[in-house]
Amino acid sequence: MIKKSLSIIAALAIFSACNTPQHEVGSAKTDETTQENTNEEVDANQLPAVPEGAKVFFANLQDGDVVSSPFLVKFGIEGMEVEPAGAVNEGKGHHHIIINSGFIPTGGTVPADSVNIHYGKGQLNDSLDLLPGIYKLTMQFADGYHRSYGPQMSASIKVTVK
Repeated sequence: MIKKSLSIIAALAIFSACNTPQHEVGSAKTDETTQENTNEEVDANQLPAVPEGAKVFFANLQDGDVVSSPFLVKFGIEGMEVEPAGAVNEGKGHHHIIINSGFIPTGGTVPADSVNIHYGKGQLNDSLDLLPGIYKLTMQFADGYHRSYGPQMSASIKVTVK
């Protein structure tokens, strides 16, 4: 009986972590939402293909920039469209920022924790509030179920927060 109760509690915790607003890092706002499927829906078990030449990039920051906290991060994308999380649609997804780590392998789920910030409402920018130091920021684009599109749809830079 105790094992069954612990399994139910663990399942509820995982479900809750995937369906509630995410954490904050400093003043970084993070949240998730759902959306109705469209006629472009793909098999939810299959990761949609990434169009050739599609990419993400930091639209207002460059590798080596020195910034004051809080600082604005603008998410750039080419070859795909941004939409809220919740549906898996061909050529679409949403952004994540990963602090002090690299890209998530293709098909891997972006974790929901203090260093993986989810932008599940389809946000195109955010203000990050980080303590002084050197940070690796990785932008990772993922499908509506937070499954990574892999290295092609990621970009990393280092910034110094003064």
